[in-house]
Amino acid sequence: MRNILRQLIKIPSVSGREERLAAYIAKEMRPYFDTVERDALGNVICRKTGAGKKLLFCAHMDEIGFIVTFIEEDGFLRCAPVGGIDFPAAAYSRVVFESGRSGVLIPEEGTKPKDYKGDAFVVDIGAKSRAEAARLVKIGECFSLEGRLFSLAGSRICGRPLDDKLGCAVLMSAAREADTFQNDVTFVFSVQEEVGLRGARTAAFAAAPDFGIAVDVTLTGDTKGAKPMAVSLGKGAAVKLKDASVICDGYLAKKMASIAEKQKIPSQKEILTSGGSDTAALQLAGAGCRAGCISIPLRYCHSGVETADMRDVQACRDLVCAVAQADFADF
Repeated sequence: MRNILRQLIKIPSVSGREERLAAYIAKEMRPYFDTVERDALGNVICRKTGAGKKLLFCAHMDEIGFIVTFIEEDGFLRCAPVGGIDFPAAAYSRVVFESGRSGVLIPEEGTKPKDYKGDAFVVDIGAKSRAEAARLVKIGECFSLEGRLFSLAGSRICGRPLDDKLGCAVLMSAAREADTFQNDVTFVFSVQEEVGLRGARTAAFAAAPDFGIAVDVTLTGDTKGAKPMAVSLGKGAAVKLKDASVICDGYLAKKMASIAEKQKIPSQKEILTSGGSDTAALQLAGAGCRAGCISIPLRYCHSGVETADMRDVQACRDLVCAVAQADFADF
């Protein structure tokens, strides 16, 4: 799965600009599913027909980033955030444009860290004038912090954007067992989660599943000064009970926890007091469905050093497969 993740991280996918990543994922998924299609918003929708319940698993392809809004006379670029940017964490980072061109994101001289906000930042691409910069970068072009992945001690990994290319890697790895799925299973690789859970809503409306399960990252309570939270790196897949946008279906949450216990898949319970995921969009699409989430614990979310434990990632992958194979006759 680490190799899958490396390939995903190489392909930029700022919200609304997921086309290249979508094409790559669709190509990789075709051998495992009966149908692989893209809808009007750009979601990749993969379906394996089966006799059981209609299950939809959803991981978002998009990442946070920036869009060029103006070019200054001296060649510096102004930009606006696409999604939830933590500017202090992004300061003095290398950025990569859709064209592959590089730049650096820097605060204006004299700006104090407490004032690190979007309008205090510019991008230096090395241009000496507006005319030179305009030949290299266009208004409306998107860019993101440099994608990277490296190993820490043991099974820990670090880099960006692990949110939510970890979830995509989980589904892409689980797809290799699609011939064992007993239920009618749809894998959705959704667009524009970071700017309003948009792709998941339209995909779930079309699929009308019995159960919708997001696969996304979550915060942890095991870092220095962290808000108390019963999720830690290395303790397995986190079964979401609630976040700021959704209260998960009680039956589905208990079912997934029970499956994990019976299959000896390490798991923990997640209650996130701020933030959300595609779970909320799945729950409310169309006539609605019973929604839940399999979460991957992640430290330092939306920074350049997002940190995860590959044992947790593997546990999430195993739980996706186990749920797709499960008997829901008790429902």
